[in-house]
Formats: sequence, C-alpha cells, structure tokens
Amino acid sequence: MRAPYISSMSILRSKVAQVLLAVLLAAPTSLAIASPAHAETNPSCSSVTQIGSTAYVVIGGATFASVKQFKGCSKNWGYLFVWQSWRNSHSSWDMCAAVAVETSDPYLDGIKCFYNTSRAEIWSYGTNTLSLCTRGIGWWPDRASAKTDVRC
Repeated sequence: MRAPYISSMSILRSKVAQVLLAVLLAAPTSLAIASPAHAETNPSCSSVTQIGSTAYVVIGGATFASVKQFKGCSKNWGYLFVWQSWRNSHSSWDMCAAVAVETSDPYLDGIKCFYNTSRAEIWSYGTNTLSLCTRGIGWWPDRASAKTDVRC
C-alpha cells in the first residue's frame, strides 16, 4: 500500500497552522502577565492599594493624566500620572493631587502641586481620612480636573 501523497505546500500549511496555533495559545498568557505602563510607587508609603475608579483629566480632547486614590500606611493618598503621549508633546505643565473629603461641607486635604514641571507623577500628602468618605482628585490649576468615585 502506498502512503498518501503529501505535497510540500500542505506540509508548509501544516507548519504555519502549528505556529499560528502556538502564538494564539500563548497570547492570552503573555497579555495577562504584561507589566503596566507605569508603576505607582508612593515615596512616603511602601504598601498602597488603589481604591475606587480611575479618572482622566482631558484637555482639548487629549488625555493629560490619570487620577487615582490609594490607601496605605493608615492614610489616604491622591495620585496623578501624566500620560506619556502628553509628555512627548509638551515640555512642561502644572499638576496637583489631593484627597477630596465628601462631608456636608466638602474640602480638599493633602494638597500637593508642582508648577512648570516635566514630572510624570505627583502624590498628595497622606491624609488621616480613612474613616471618612473621600475621592482622589487631580488637576492642572485653572485648566482641567478629574476626580475618582467616592469611597467610604
């Protein structure tokens, strides 16, 4: 009995299919372990956890920054990260981060700002507000701002 005829083209297709299958099977794994674009490392507290949503400061249709709220070291922290695309197209900016305390008379706590800077991020000062309802807030003074959802 003769072996079935296998052309070099069908062997090539088979190899391509195997490689494609291997790539497709590996893709979710590599996407799942991909590292973030930036790591939020608080210079005043080595162990922080994001609480609440991420908000976005948009200026003229372009995203300037992400805003987050963190808890750690018995404090709340506001955080603002300037997007790489903004940093690539601008030489300097102003930026502030704080914790907004949502009471019957709301106020900002832990306000920290940098002016005429090219820094990528800013952390507010830590606030003693874990027992209160708060949100992270970040802004470019007199231009635009964004705030996270309220966390109680």
